[in-house]
Amino acid sequence: MADDSRDSHAVGTTTPGGGAVPPKTFPKGVVLGKDGKPCRSCTSFADWAAQTKKTTKGGTASSGVTAAPPSDCPPDVEQLGRSSWTLLHSIAASYPVSPTPTEQSQVRQFMGLFSKLYPCWVCAEDFQEFMTQNRIRTESRDEFGQWMCEAHNDVNRKLGKKVFDCSKWEERWRTGWKSGSCE
Repeated sequence: MADDSRDSHAVGTTTPGGGAVPPKTFPKGVVLGKDGKPCRSCTSFADWAAQTKKTTKGGTASSGVTAAPPSDCPPDVEQLGRSSWTLLHSIAASYPVSPTPTEQSQVRQFMGLFSKLYPCWVCAEDFQEFMTQNRIRTESRDEFGQWMCEAHNDVNRKLGKKVFDCSKWEERWRTGWKSGSCE
């Protein structure tokens, strides 16, 4: 994901008569959609709250402390990302050990469509680029699970997050930890 997409943006428009309207500046972190408006699914709730200048229960935008959005609000980029990775890793964990050519084709098609339909356009384009540079490995459950872990780690690196030890992907997403903590 390009770093400049998360910086503050100034957007100028023109009136129907062709006159210029001064650009509107958005707070750092607000990502604009392709329509030029703030993209809720591409922006964190904290950045969105700063953009709308609303207070939230448990804190205000002016204090620098912003509570999580209520559970019945549209997902922000973090919630959408966590939920998406949970779905994708779970698909990899339930993928056949020895998939048929049809199953391999279907998962490649799914991943291609997923990357095109993903609500955050910045994230979608980044994932499409990853898939262009890193062929989806669908030959087995282990290959697909490893590939999914590598894709997730690629995003984590870009976001400055910890990377996951991909040798433990199946334990994390399929069988549960050897310690028995998932039982």
